[in-house]
Amino acid sequence: MSGRPSAGGRTVERSKPAGRARTVERLKVAGPPVGAALVALALLSGWTAIGGAGTARPVEVGPGWLLLPSAGGVPSTAAFFTVRNPGDIPDELTGASWEFGGKVTLKRHLHQGAAGSWAPVTALEVPERGELAMSPEDADLMIINPPALKVGQWVEFTLTFRNSPEQKVKAEVRPPGGRRS
Repeated sequence: MSGRPSAGGRTVERSKPAGRARTVERLKVAGPPVGAALVALALLSGWTAIGGAGTARPVEVGPGWLLLPSAGGVPSTAAFFTVRNPGDIPDELTGASWEFGGKVTLKRHLHQGAAGSWAPVTALEVPERGELAMSPEDADLMIINPPALKVGQWVEFTLTFRNSPEQKVKAEVRPPGGRRS
């Protein structure tokens, strides 16, 4: 046994088994939280190592549709796609081109009460674990002076993104009112 002075100046005897018992008791209390933290750290490290945590995953784009320009109308048309982002990091559609060349403008509709207008934008957001669903009421790709197009014709586009590789996708030409989502 070892001696140790107490607050009153007397020596208090403590045995080694009592010290071990306290250590064991501390391990019983601290062990489970520390063990759980170590397991969580190991799992998160593994998840990060295989690329699952906080990494961009390429967006997915399915076939779209292109509005057939009206005869005698404005010499422009619009194309629409749905872009899905399965990743944990937001992405942006930053540009587009199509097989006929010419300018393709990213456009967003601005609603102001019963009226509205549109504005060109530099990018269209594709939220993490979400989608950009282009439509005549929201966002689209505007094409000025398209060549003659036919209903049912498929046209190839190349979409460019901030974080994902560019995507080559097709859009079917549809008549006004012939929209199918």
